[in-house]
Formats: sequence, structure tokens, C-alpha cells
Amino acid sequence: MSEAILALADGTVFRGRAFGARAQAVGEIVFNTSMTGYQEILTDPSYEGQLVAMTYPQIGNVGVNKHDVESRRPFVRGFVVREYREVPSSWRAEESLGSYLARHGIPGIEGIDTRALVRHLRDHGAQEAVLSTDDLDAERLVRRAKDAPSMVGQDLANVVTCTEPYGWTQGPWTLEGYVSAEDVAARRGRPPRKVVAYDYGIKYNILRNLVGVGCAVRVVPASTPAREVLDLSPDGVFLSNGPGDPDAVVGARENVAELLGKVPVFGICLGHQILGLALGGKTHKLKFGHHGGNQPVQDLTTGKVEITAQNHGFVVDATSLGDRAEVSHVNLNDRTVEGLVVKGQPTFSVQYHPEASPGPHDARYLFRRFVDLMERR
Repeated sequence: MSEAILALADGTVFRGRAFGARAQAVGEIVFNTSMTGYQEILTDPSYEGQLVAMTYPQIGNVGVNKHDVESRRPFVRGFVVREYREVPSSWRAEESLGSYLARHGIPGIEGIDTRALVRHLRDHGAQEAVLSTDDLDAERLVRRAKDAPSMVGQDLANVVTCTEPYGWTQGPWTLEGYVSAEDVAARRGRPPRKVVAYDYGIKYNILRNLVGVGCAVRVVPASTPAREVLDLSPDGVFLSNGPGDPDAVVGARENVAELLGKVPVFGICLGHQILGLALGGKTHKLKFGHHGGNQPVQDLTTGKVEITAQNHGFVVDATSLGDRAEVSHVNLNDRTVEGLVVKGQPTFSVQYHPEASPGPHDARYLFRRFVDLMERR
């Protein structure tokens, strides 16, 4: 393997070995604590604009396959691992991780001390960085990292969103294959609930879970006006996850504000943050964000604790919401807002990912809660 460099904006440099594409990638460097699911991480549109470092040491050992993707392509700009396994050992593997990254023009670096990198990011915060597998001039790469734009102020949802509306009918995976919307409707003995889903960077497994609880889903671009959504006569509206600064997503808060009180609304991650903004609240950036599958969250209404999957760098400021919403969930690590319930309306949101693939699945019941709201209404 040839040499590769990861250069941070504060001047810190890590040298390792290259895999994936021969290229340079610029973005915010963050770390993910998940032990499995690297293919789902790579294809999560919420990682647009970011380089991802995995804390689990061995990455690549199960290869890549066409079933475990969460979107139309990988959105991670660069991949950082301790030890890359070139030869996969899973019977499901169809391609090695390195060739998959190379095919999509994404550089990777292995052989660095990822523990030292994570400790540095925890102490100094997520920051802009350059991962290069071609240019190995460290000083030049540090300067380029310093010149890179911050994540604050970037509307990346309108970069990753779909260009045209589309319908989704594929449900959750079983040993017999994927469940269809028709299968779910037949089992429930009633027609599906019509849901319009705003695509701010939506993941496939969110759509599968909505179908799995009895929804017929129509996905629309992030900039779709609220009046066009209401013209579809939906039973409910879903606000998806996505990348970037929620305060910068053009038109999003205004559209969501226009929907409130007219139809049940359920938001996840970026959708949760946009709901907070639509209620008149504010958001701010965390020091290094929540990225991984082991975040403890407490439901304040029941006291129950859920282990959740998360991927976000911004949070809603609880003190900015006034009396329009109640905080329903909090993160037990840092007490940040993890859930909202709008007072007097069939609307709620969570900061984490109940659809988590490969897991955990503690919060999957929230999709049924959304359907219950639509049916009661």
C-alpha cells in the first residue's frame, strides 16, 4: 500500500496507508463508535460533507453488498480506520470495501492511531480536515484544511435530496425477502395510511419501517412547498434525517410551520431539528456530535432508557422553545434534547434513529406511534 495523510485544520497530521480511491477529500472529521454497519454509515446521506473515523479497529472484514446500502450512493467523503481488511470473510460479500470506495472516488486511510485521533477530537472538537492519498505535502494539506468552510451555515440537505417525487413500497427485510406494502395492508385488513416524507437525506430503512407499519409513502424533495404536500391529502407527514446545519436549510422551517396543526408530523434527526426551528426554537452545534450505535436516551414520560443509534452534530436548544413543545427525551451522556412533543398537536420528533440498521432497535416502536396518531385523527 502507498502512503496517505490525514491533515487537520489545527495542524495535527496523521500518516498511514492508503486504500480506496487515489484522491483528496475535504470535510469535517468526526468519529463513529459503532462496531458494525460500516456500509450503512458510508451510504447515510447525513454524512455528506464529512470524513468519518471508525473507533472499532477492524473494518472491511464483511465486505460490501447491494442489500446493506441506505441510499443511492455513499456520501462519506473520506474513510479513516485502524486496520483495513482487504479480503472479506462474509458469505454475503459481493465486493471488497477498498474496491467499493475506489469505484466511488472516495479515499481511505488505515494504519493510524484512531484512539489518538478520537481523543484529539473529543478534546478539541470536530474540525475541517483533508484526507489525501496522492498529494503527501503535509503543510499544504493543513493549509487546505484551514481554508475549508465550516459545517455551520451549509445547506447540505438540498444537495443530497431527491430531484423528483417518488413512491416507496418496499418494507422490512425478512428471511423470505422484503415485505411489500400490499403484504402489510393484507395483514392489517385495512388500506395503508398515506404519508408524505420530506427527503432531507432520507435513509432507505426509514422508508422500509414506515411501510412495515402500514404506510404508503410518497417521498418529496426538501424544497417542496407545504401547500403541494397538503394537496396530496396525506394522513401524515414525515421529516427525515439529513446533513449540515438545520438553520441553513432553505425554506424548511417555513414549510414545516405551515403544516403544524393541519396533519400529524413525525421528525427524525435533522427533521427533529427543523421542527424545533419551525416552533420558534434555536439550534446550536455540538463540540464533536453524536455518531454511533450506543447513545443512552431516557424517555422522560416513562423513565425508560433506550440505547440508540445517532448521527448528528447539531441539537435543539431546549430553553428556546417556550411553551409550544415539551422535551420528551434527553441524552444521558450530556443531557441534550433527544425528543419533542408539540403541545395540543399530533406531532413529535426524536433526535436519534429508531430505524437503525443494523441496530439497536430499542426505539422502533416510534413508527407505530406515528401510525396510531394518524388513525386516531
